[in-house]
Amino acid sequence: MSDSEIIARKIGQVGRITLNRPKALNALTHGMCLSMIEALEAWREDGDVKAIVVDGAGEKGFCAGGDILKLHDSGKAGNDDAWLFWRDEYRLNTLIFHYPKPYVALIDGITMGGGVGVSVHGSHRVAGDKTMFAMPETGIGFHPDVGGAYFLPRLAGEIGIWMGLTGARLKAADAVASGLATHYCPSGQYDDLLRALETADLSEDDALEVLLEEFSGDPGDSELAHTRGLIDAAFAGNRVEEIIARIEGAGDSWSQKQAKVLASKSPTALKLTLAALRKGETLSFEDVMRQDLRASSWCLKGKDFYEGVRAVIIDKDNAPVWDPSTLANVNDNDIAGAFDPLDETHEMTFLDAGDDA
Repeated sequence: MSDSEIIARKIGQVGRITLNRPKALNALTHGMCLSMIEALEAWREDGDVKAIVVDGAGEKGFCAGGDILKLHDSGKAGNDDAWLFWRDEYRLNTLIFHYPKPYVALIDGITMGGGVGVSVHGSHRVAGDKTMFAMPETGIGFHPDVGGAYFLPRLAGEIGIWMGLTGARLKAADAVASGLATHYCPSGQYDDLLRALETADLSEDDALEVLLEEFSGDPGDSELAHTRGLIDAAFAGNRVEEIIARIEGAGDSWSQKQAKVLASKSPTALKLTLAALRKGETLSFEDVMRQDLRASSWCLKGKDFYEGVRAVIIDKDNAPVWDPSTLANVNDNDIAGAFDPLDETHEMTFLDAGDDA
């Protein structure tokens, strides 16, 4: 395996990208985002490339997110490194969203945050037995960026609101049932699936779909079949306080677990996330990307992102002390300010006019 953080090559009729930081669960760096953009832009115009196939090195992770510590350090230093990373990561997400060729993400492993951004916006997401799909940002005082405010509120019912607020972890069956994964392939057949993709004739319109179906299996029963009614009842509405009140009043064991989970999250991040997801319901993808960059930049001005990273990444005590510590003390006007446009130099821009709507 190469020492490069991204291994991009053409094999057969596919453009192959392997995220190659296995010790870091393939967490994205700025350089990885730029390398993916370069490869995808080259292959977009390459008639020999019929599809893109993306996987992650190692046994555990497709991609566990972004390089959170570097974002933390940039915010502390007051430089533009975090902004540059987010701008280019969101440009990559937008490129994937609009990509004119099939984009197959093999998400057999941990797929969180930034890993969701380089998978869920493509045309095909193949889950496996090791898939664990989540947007856990409220646990570090942040918000589900990388287009979370686009795809989460477009899931059925309130599944996306539940995922965004609680950071719920979905296994393969739930990922398929929710539509976050389009296909399932048993982990033991992943290598065979990769070889088939690399050697297949994908010239016919339905060739890729036929191939993926050949390797598909039954991911098992989804827990969402049992919890969907509870999710939809609890997570409706525009106020976190009302959601928590409904959960606490329900009394069942599932609701008690959700209440405990929500109590551990940053109150500021919960309010920011719900506002972002509700706004995102009616926004274009590009407008969500603009919103993401504004909200991410706003988080660097507060306290909870730094405290969350300290607790989870630096000290690893998993005991963040949020400020404010209660929802009642989070100023709604402050949350509204997270969506204000950035200055002209820092507002979101896209790779070309075709993506900038």
